[in-house]
Order: sequence, then C-alpha cells, then structure tokens
Amino acid sequence: MDPRYPVGKFTWPENVTEDDRAQYIGQIEEAPSKLRAAVAGLNDAQVDTPYREGGWTVRQVAHHLADSHMHSYIRFKLALTENEPTVKPYDEKVWAELPDARTLPVETSLTLLESLHRRFVTMLRAMSEADFRKTLKHPELGTVVLEKYVAMYAWHGRHHVAHVTELRKAKGW
Repeated sequence: MDPRYPVGKFTWPENVTEDDRAQYIGQIEEAPSKLRAAVAGLNDAQVDTPYREGGWTVRQVAHHLADSHMHSYIRFKLALTENEPTVKPYDEKVWAELPDARTLPVETSLTLLESLHRRFVTMLRAMSEADFRKTLKHPELGTVVLEKYVAMYAWHGRHHVAHVTELRKAKGW
C-alpha cells in the first residue's frame, strides 16, 4: 500500500446516481467524527508525527482538512449562486507550513470541521438534481460538475482520516 494514498487515489466517477450522492454526502457528514476518533488520545508528540516519511504531521493533516473543506463549501456556494464561477486554488503545502497549521491544537480544526460540515451537509441535502449539474471552473482541474465534486470531497475526508489511522496502526498507538 502506498502510504500517500491509504484509500487509493481519487478517480472521477463516470456517472453519479442519487444513491452515489447520498453515499458521498454521508461520508462528508461522517468525516469530522471519524477524524475526531482517529486523533482521540494522541499526545502532542504523536500529533506532531508525520503520517509518512516527508509527509505532514497529524496536526497539519487536521488543519489541512479544515482549510480544504472550507474552500469546498465556498466553491459549492459560488457554483450554486453564480454561472460557472472560476474558483481560486491555493497552495496547500504552503498553507500547511503556516504557524496556525504547525502549532494550534487539533481541537481547533475538529470544532471548525464539525460546524462547517453541519452547514455543508445541510446545503448538499437541499440541492436539487439541477443544482448537482451546475459547474465551476477550477484553474487546475478544468470544468467540474458539482455531482462529481462531491465525490472528491467524500474521498478527501476518508483519505486524510486514513493517514492518521494507518499511522496509529503502524506505530501501535
């Protein structure tokens, strides 16, 4: 198993059914509680351990999830309220090196994710079929339809939670 991709690399789904969407939304809803469970009981030294050689620490992973999913939430809102908006990417590696991502307690981002995902999931569950067909333009990904973008963020949460759970297994924590 490649430690960079403990749940496998993301692949864009060909088609997304209503059942698929419900599953993706459920995974997004579970991500904060799964991350909270994954970091439960870890001390500061463990939280500051990289999940793999050259990788982010558990602390950086938690803060990255909050950063990334805030962007996602805003991108969905833009796509729902504007005609194919162009979204701004950000350099996640540089963000992960900022002082907040390197020093703040993980609890800060756990609390943020719980609140953010409550709003995100409420929005997703209220979206119509036509809403899920709306698109946004991402400078690196091209035109992305929301029904497929939701799949990416469902994977993204599972992906990073698995970084922590696989580290715990490897270290016997």
